Amino acid sequence: MDVDTFVTRLYVMVDDFCKSLPPDRARPGEKPSLTRSEMVTLLLFAQWRQFGSERAFYRYARRHLRAAFPTLPARTQFNRQARQVLGTVLAFSHHLAGQMGAHQAPYQVLDTMGCAVRNAQRRGHSWLEGVVNIGRCNRLGWYEGFNVLTCVTPQGVITGFGLAAASTNERPFTEAFLAARASHHPRLPEVGPPLSGFYVADTGFEGARAHSAWAYHFGARFITPPKSRQSRTPWPKARRRWHAALRQIVETVHDKLLNTFGLSRERPHDLQGFRSRLAAKVCLHNFCICLNRQLGRNPLAFADLLEW
Repeated sequence: MDVDTFVTRLYVMVDDFCKSLPPDRARPGEKPSLTRSEMVTLLLFAQWRQFGSERAFYRYARRHLRAAFPTLPARTQFNRQARQVLGTVLAFSHHLAGQMGAHQAPYQVLDTMGCAVRNAQRRGHSWLEGVVNIGRCNRLGWYEGFNVLTCVTPQGVITGFGLAAASTNERPFTEAFLAARASHHPRLPEVGPPLSGFYVADTGFEGARAHSAWAYHFGARFITPPKSRQSRTPWPKARRRWHAALRQIVETVHDKLLNTFGLSRERPHDLQGFRSRLAAKVCLHNFCICLNRQLGRNPLAFADLLEW
């Protein structure tokens, strides 16, 4: 699919969704030069890894997308407006997940991934000092940045995500995520709606007391393998292989976010900007799955979806 066709299809779906929302809240100052639908479309399209930075995407938009978006503002105004549509991006992402029947899935896979924002050995103060810290993950080793939690269906649709400092332990992180889901926390719409089925997770989420508490308070039931050295009843190898096969989809989704949509190259200067771009990457991921399904393609075949 050529870029113009992709952008057009993206805009049509975004605009149809935005028409179902209440009007934007009036803000002081001049009226934005881009409509809400146009801004969301550009923000989502900007998340492809082909654009190494916000500056690179803006240069591309000025050269190639000016005909479709003639009122494209200056880059600083564009960046400010992009942060103002976070709620719409999250709502559209959940709308796409609902359209694909994600919330009726028999189970969802829950896992975390490290997202570095600077070199952990670098001296001096970080742009996000007090927000990020140093943690460890298998992929990066020691790193400074965020711990990102994602919830994924067996088809790869992301139903919710969360964000915390790198050193955050998985169990309290998960408890906060589940609590926000159960209470429909208005300031954390990215977590998505609660699940009626099971959560599949790795040994980092294991713990009989935690599972009992999560089931009692949030109705969340977990399938996690016991830690082999600490368990009196370890799982047989066949059951561990079955569990690993269920969990594989979340590794695939993380690879899409980190590489296809450039999350691994993010170097944010403020929390709101990073949160907006992460939400846009999640939304673009869900949109690409939806588009592939409409075209009769493999849902996760993103590499050859666009003809650059």
